[in-house]
Amino acid sequence: MTKRARSFDAAAALYAANRPGYPPALFDAVEELAGRPLAGARVADVGAGTGIASGLMRDRGAEVVAVEPGDGMAAEFRRAHPGIPVVRGDGDRLPLADAAFDFLTYAQAWHWTDPARSVPEARRVLRPGGALALWWNDLDLSVPWIAAQRARIGERTEAIGLPPRESPDGLGLTTREVRWSRRIPLDRHLANQASHSAFLLLGEAGTRAFTAAERERLLALFPGGTVEESYVVTLRVARLGG
Repeated sequence: MTKRARSFDAAAALYAANRPGYPPALFDAVEELAGRPLAGARVADVGAGTGIASGLMRDRGAEVVAVEPGDGMAAEFRRAHPGIPVVRGDGDRLPLADAAFDFLTYAQAWHWTDPARSVPEARRVLRPGGALALWWNDLDLSVPWIAAQRARIGERTEAIGLPPRESPDGLGLTTREVRWSRRIPLDRHLANQASHSAFLLLGEAGTRAFTAAERERLLALFPGGTVEESYVVTLRVARLGG
Protein backbone atom coordinates (compact mmCIF):
# COMPACT_ATOMS: atom_id res chain seq x y z
CA MET A 1 0.00 0.00 0.00
CA THR A 2 1.16 3.54 -0.76
CA LYS A 3 1.95 6.24 1.78
CA ARG A 4 -1.19 8.03 0.60
CA ALA A 5 -3.38 4.99 1.22
CA ARG A 6 -1.87 4.55 4.69
CA SER A 7 -2.45 8.22 5.55
CA PHE A 8 -6.01 7.41 6.66
CA ASP A 9 -4.82 5.44 9.68
CA ALA A 10 -3.85 8.57 11.59
CA ALA A 11 -7.23 10.16 10.88
CA ALA A 12 -9.59 7.20 11.29
CA ALA A 13 -11.81 8.91 13.89
CA LEU A 14 -12.06 12.08 11.75
CA TYR A 15 -12.97 9.90 8.75
CA ALA A 16 -15.64 7.97 10.66
CA ALA A 17 -17.25 11.08 12.11
CA ASN A 18 -17.48 13.19 8.96
CA ARG A 19 -17.46 11.10 5.77
CA PRO A 20 -20.85 10.72 4.09
CA GLY A 21 -22.73 7.46 4.02
CA TYR A 22 -24.55 6.05 1.00
CA PRO A 23 -28.22 6.34 -0.01
CA PRO A 24 -30.53 3.30 -0.14
CA ALA A 25 -30.82 3.84 -3.90
CA LEU A 26 -27.17 2.85 -4.29
CA PHE A 27 -27.74 -0.58 -2.78
CA ASP A 28 -30.96 -0.96 -4.77
CA ALA A 29 -28.83 -0.44 -7.89
CA VAL A 30 -26.17 -2.89 -6.69
CA GLU A 31 -28.85 -5.56 -6.25
CA GLU A 32 -30.46 -4.80 -9.62
CA LEU A 33 -27.21 -4.97 -11.57
CA ALA A 34 -26.01 -8.05 -9.66
CA GLY A 35 -29.32 -9.83 -10.20
CA ARG A 36 -29.75 -10.83 -6.57
CA PRO A 37 -30.50 -9.20 -3.19
CA LEU A 38 -27.96 -8.40 -0.54
CA ALA A 39 -30.19 -10.05 2.05
CA GLY A 40 -28.76 -13.50 2.76
CA ALA A 41 -25.70 -12.92 0.56
CA ARG A 42 -22.10 -13.37 1.65
CA VAL A 43 -20.29 -10.08 1.05
CA ALA A 44 -16.60 -9.25 1.28
CA ASP A 45 -16.16 -5.49 1.61
CA VAL A 46 -12.57 -4.70 0.64
CA GLY A 47 -10.80 -1.56 1.83
CA ALA A 48 -13.65 -1.32 4.30
CA GLY A 49 -12.15 1.58 6.24
CA THR A 50 -14.26 2.47 9.25
CA GLY A 51 -17.17 0.36 8.03
CA ILE A 52 -19.51 2.91 6.44
CA ALA A 53 -20.54 0.59 3.59
CA SER A 54 -20.12 -2.63 5.58
CA GLY A 55 -22.63 -1.50 8.21
CA LEU A 56 -25.22 -0.43 5.64
CA MET A 57 -24.97 -3.75 3.78
CA ARG A 58 -25.32 -5.68 7.02
CA ASP A 59 -28.44 -3.62 7.77
CA ARG A 60 -29.87 -4.90 4.48
CA GLY A 61 -29.41 -8.47 5.66
CA ALA A 62 -26.01 -9.32 4.15
CA GLU A 63 -23.47 -11.52 5.90
CA VAL A 64 -20.46 -9.19 5.70
CA VAL A 65 -16.76 -9.83 6.13
CA ALA A 66 -14.57 -6.72 5.98
CA VAL A 67 -11.03 -6.61 4.60
CA GLU A 68 -8.91 -3.65 5.76
CA PRO A 69 -5.11 -3.16 5.65
CA GLY A 70 -4.73 -0.18 7.99
CA ASP A 71 -4.20 -0.45 11.74
CA GLY A 72 -6.07 2.73 12.62
CA MET A 73 -8.97 2.12 10.27
CA ALA A 74 -9.37 -1.50 11.42
CA ALA A 75 -9.40 -0.39 15.06
CA GLU A 76 -12.11 2.20 14.33
CA PHE A 77 -14.06 -0.42 12.38
CA ARG A 78 -14.03 -2.81 15.31
CA ARG A 79 -15.16 -0.06 17.66
CA ALA A 80 -18.07 0.98 15.41
CA HIS A 81 -19.12 -2.48 14.19
CA PRO A 82 -18.22 -5.12 16.77
CA GLY A 83 -20.59 -7.60 15.14
CA ILE A 84 -18.84 -7.62 11.75
CA PRO A 85 -15.62 -9.61 11.37
CA VAL A 86 -12.69 -7.69 9.91
CA VAL A 87 -9.58 -9.39 8.55
CA ARG A 88 -6.31 -7.72 7.63
CA GLY A 89 -5.37 -7.59 3.97
CA ASP A 90 -5.95 -5.76 0.71
CA GLY A 91 -7.45 -6.35 -2.71
CA ASP A 92 -4.19 -7.49 -4.27
CA ARG A 93 -3.85 -10.35 -1.75
CA LEU A 94 -7.27 -11.21 -0.38
CA PRO A 95 -7.12 -13.32 2.80
CA LEU A 96 -10.29 -15.12 1.73
CA ALA A 97 -11.23 -18.62 0.62
CA ASP A 98 -11.88 -19.54 -3.00
CA ALA A 99 -15.44 -19.25 -4.35
CA ALA A 100 -16.79 -18.17 -0.96
CA PHE A 101 -18.65 -14.90 -1.66
CA ASP A 102 -21.67 -13.65 -3.59
CA PHE A 103 -20.48 -10.03 -3.65
CA LEU A 104 -17.07 -8.42 -3.58
CA THR A 105 -17.44 -4.69 -2.92
CA TYR A 106 -15.03 -1.77 -3.07
CA ALA A 107 -16.48 1.45 -1.64
CA GLN A 108 -14.07 4.26 -2.49
CA ALA A 109 -11.24 1.72 -2.51
CA TRP A 110 -10.64 0.09 -5.91
CA HIS A 111 -8.15 2.80 -6.95
CA TRP A 112 -5.77 1.63 -4.21
CA THR A 113 -5.40 -1.76 -5.95
CA ASP A 114 -3.31 -3.05 -8.84
CA PRO A 115 -5.90 -4.44 -11.30
CA ALA A 116 -3.39 -6.96 -12.61
CA ARG A 117 -3.61 -8.57 -9.16
CA SER A 118 -7.00 -7.52 -7.82
CA VAL A 119 -9.01 -8.76 -10.82
CA PRO A 120 -7.70 -12.36 -10.58
CA GLU A 121 -8.27 -12.20 -6.83
CA ALA A 122 -11.87 -11.09 -7.41
CA ARG A 123 -12.44 -14.00 -9.78
CA ARG A 124 -10.92 -16.39 -7.23
CA VAL A 125 -13.04 -15.48 -4.21
CA LEU A 126 -16.39 -14.96 -5.95
CA ARG A 127 -18.80 -17.82 -6.43
CA PRO A 128 -20.01 -18.57 -9.98
CA GLY A 129 -22.33 -15.71 -10.91
CA GLY A 130 -21.02 -13.56 -8.05
CA ALA A 131 -20.77 -9.80 -8.51
CA LEU A 132 -17.89 -7.37 -8.25
CA ALA A 133 -19.24 -3.92 -7.29
CA LEU A 134 -17.07 -0.79 -7.28
CA TRP A 135 -18.30 2.66 -6.39
CA TRP A 136 -17.10 6.19 -5.74
CA ASN A 137 -19.06 8.87 -3.89
CA ASP A 138 -18.09 12.28 -5.35
CA LEU A 139 -19.33 15.78 -4.70
CA ASP A 140 -21.47 16.93 -7.63
CA LEU A 141 -19.39 19.31 -9.75
CA SER A 142 -22.50 20.54 -11.59
CA VAL A 143 -23.28 22.55 -8.42
CA PRO A 144 -21.45 25.90 -8.81
CA TRP A 145 -20.18 26.35 -5.25
CA ILE A 146 -18.91 22.76 -5.16
CA ALA A 147 -17.10 23.17 -8.48
CA ALA A 148 -15.49 26.39 -7.27
CA GLN A 149 -14.32 24.73 -4.06
CA ARG A 150 -12.93 21.76 -5.99
CA ALA A 151 -10.89 24.16 -8.14
CA ARG A 152 -9.43 25.77 -5.00
CA ILE A 153 -8.62 22.34 -3.58
CA GLY A 154 -6.89 21.43 -6.84
CA GLU A 155 -4.75 24.54 -6.66
CA ARG A 156 -3.71 23.77 -3.09
CA THR A 157 -3.06 20.03 -3.53
CA GLU A 158 -2.05 19.83 -7.21
CA ALA A 159 1.46 18.60 -6.43
CA ILE A 160 0.04 15.66 -4.50
CA GLY A 161 -2.14 14.51 -7.38
CA LEU A 162 -5.10 12.14 -7.30
CA PRO A 163 -5.03 8.34 -7.37
CA PRO A 164 -6.14 6.97 -10.77
CA ARG A 165 -9.48 5.19 -11.10
CA GLU A 166 -8.76 2.40 -13.53
CA SER A 167 -11.77 0.27 -14.39
CA PRO A 168 -10.78 -3.37 -14.89
CA ASP A 169 -10.84 -4.38 -18.54
CA GLY A 170 -12.76 -7.29 -19.99
CA LEU A 171 -15.25 -7.73 -17.15
CA GLY A 172 -18.37 -6.35 -18.81
CA LEU A 173 -18.88 -3.68 -16.19
CA THR A 174 -22.23 -1.89 -16.14
CA THR A 175 -22.20 1.69 -14.88
CA ARG A 176 -24.96 3.49 -12.99
CA GLU A 177 -25.01 6.96 -11.40
CA VAL A 178 -26.94 7.66 -8.21
CA ARG A 179 -27.49 11.25 -7.09
CA TRP A 180 -28.25 12.25 -3.52
CA SER A 181 -27.53 14.97 -0.96
CA ARG A 182 -27.18 15.64 2.74
CA ARG A 183 -27.50 18.78 4.90
CA ILE A 184 -24.78 19.13 7.52
CA PRO A 185 -23.11 21.86 9.63
CA LEU A 186 -20.44 23.85 7.82
CA ASP A 187 -17.72 22.69 10.20
CA ARG A 188 -18.59 19.07 9.46
CA HIS A 189 -18.33 19.76 5.73
CA LEU A 190 -14.86 21.21 6.26
CA ALA A 191 -13.86 18.28 8.46
CA ASN A 192 -15.02 15.93 5.71
CA GLN A 193 -12.71 17.69 3.26
CA ALA A 194 -9.82 17.48 5.73
CA SER A 195 -10.29 13.70 5.99
CA HIS A 196 -9.30 13.17 2.34
CA SER A 197 -5.84 11.85 1.60
CA ALA A 198 -4.69 14.97 -0.27
CA PHE A 199 -5.11 17.05 2.88
CA LEU A 200 -3.73 14.35 5.16
CA LEU A 201 -0.51 14.52 3.15
CA LEU A 202 -0.61 18.30 2.84
CA GLY A 203 -0.07 18.58 6.58
CA GLU A 204 -1.77 20.23 9.53
CA ALA A 205 -0.63 23.80 8.87
CA GLY A 206 -1.65 23.81 5.21
CA THR A 207 -4.98 22.16 5.97
CA ARG A 208 -5.71 24.61 8.78
CA ALA A 209 -5.02 27.62 6.53
CA PHE A 210 -7.20 26.25 3.73
CA THR A 211 -10.03 25.39 6.14
CA ALA A 212 -10.04 28.89 7.70
CA ALA A 213 -10.27 30.54 4.28
CA GLU A 214 -13.02 28.16 3.17
CA ARG A 215 -15.06 28.83 6.30
CA GLU A 216 -15.12 32.55 5.48
CA ARG A 217 -16.10 31.93 1.85
CA LEU A 218 -18.84 29.44 2.65
CA LEU A 219 -20.35 31.45 5.48
CA ALA A 220 -21.08 34.12 2.89
CA LEU A 221 -23.02 31.52 0.89
CA PHE A 222 -24.57 29.69 3.84
CA PRO A 223 -25.00 32.31 6.60
CA GLY A 224 -27.06 29.88 8.66
CA GLY A 225 -24.05 27.59 8.92
CA THR A 226 -25.72 24.59 7.24
CA VAL A 227 -24.35 23.26 3.96
CA GLU A 228 -26.14 21.02 1.47
CA GLU A 229 -23.62 18.64 -0.04
CA SER A 230 -24.76 17.15 -3.35
CA TYR A 231 -23.22 13.86 -4.44
CA VAL A 232 -22.97 11.60 -7.47
CA VAL A 233 -22.18 7.96 -6.74
CA THR A 234 -20.61 6.21 -9.73
CA LEU A 235 -21.33 2.49 -9.47
CA ARG A 236 -19.74 -0.21 -11.66
CA VAL A 237 -20.89 -3.83 -11.39
CA ALA A 238 -19.74 -6.98 -13.18
CA ARG A 239 -21.12 -10.47 -12.79
CA LEU A 240 -18.26 -12.95 -12.78
CA GLY A 241 -18.40 -16.67 -13.44
CA GLY A 242 -21.20 -18.75 -14.88
